[in-house]
Amino acid sequence: MSDPDPTALRGPLLWCLLAALLFGASTPFAKLLLNDFGPFTLSGLLYLGAALAVLPLAGRGGSFATARSPRNLVLLAGAILFGGVLGPVLLLYSLQRASAASVSLWLNLETVGTALLAWLFFKEDLGPRTVAAVGLVTAGGLCLTWPFAPAAVSAVLFIAGAALCWGLDNNFSALIDGFTPAQSTIAKGAVAGSVNLALGLLIEGNPVAAAGSTWLLLAALALGGLGYGLSLLLYVRGAQHLGATRSQLVFAAAPFLGTALSWLLLSEPVLAVQLLASLLMAAGIGFMVLERHSHHHLHQAQRHTHSHRHDDGHHGHQHEGLPATYRHTHEHEHQGVEHSHPHRPDLHHRHEH
Repeated sequence: MSDPDPTALRGPLLWCLLAALLFGASTPFAKLLLNDFGPFTLSGLLYLGAALAVLPLAGRGGSFATARSPRNLVLLAGAILFGGVLGPVLLLYSLQRASAASVSLWLNLETVGTALLAWLFFKEDLGPRTVAAVGLVTAGGLCLTWPFAPAAVSAVLFIAGAALCWGLDNNFSALIDGFTPAQSTIAKGAVAGSVNLALGLLIEGNPVAAAGSTWLLLAALALGGLGYGLSLLLYVRGAQHLGATRSQLVFAAAPFLGTALSWLLLSEPVLAVQLLASLLMAAGIGFMVLERHSHHHLHQAQRHTHSHRHDDGHHGHQHEGLPATYRHTHEHEHQGVEHSHPHRPDLHHRHEH
């Protein structure tokens, strides 16, 4: 079988890139809001804002029968716990201890965590270029801990924990095939946001009294709506087509944007170690992007729901009057097939190697 039409990947790639831009911009603004909110309270507000932002899209697509399967519910619960409850709080604690520019670059460790977890537990293949990329990104992260001050060490430990949590979240989200990305985002935002805001009220006090203005509350909700809600919706949609590792590669643009904005908006100094780390991490991402993977493989029959086109070699069902290049979402069924072509570890390619 020939390689699917490469134009079919433009949509998923653009979704992940836009998701990266939105999330990257959120990091320096979140640091500013930490002057008025504690990490638990701000995390809760950000994720409640995410849920509110995608609420109008929640009723479109999806399959209740597929969504309520134990597999999808377990995957969604894992994404909520690690990606919505734990990950953002650890990120904000790191932001309290280090510059927004350095923390933004450390977020590239999420790529490493996603790739390693995908290889160890989620049937994604890591070729030699991806292994080299993991090493380069890790080396860049280590550069940012120099000099090894206690604050820097604690900050990188918090961000490493966040990277691990979001790595699990990315792998779980890439496998969910019953909920639409909007529905997954709403569930994560509503549950994780409520949990962290409740913890914030207990630990950090009343956010209105602490902030002194409802405008700051609205700013936190708006930041969550764009940087977490819309960003997460776009990322999950792209990850279902590209796989966790490949989608994370595109999303790796976020830390560099966050670093640039930290220099510009927060007047943080441009450090030599940050420039060196940026070069190492960018080179690592380039290695991953250039990797190709192809072999003979077998598809089992399955029924699921996700966004798709009919020119990708895997969706042969017909819709009268619908162009093959039109992307749409609905529940559909695949027959078993055996073939060979270049592919990524998307929803259809979770086979052993």
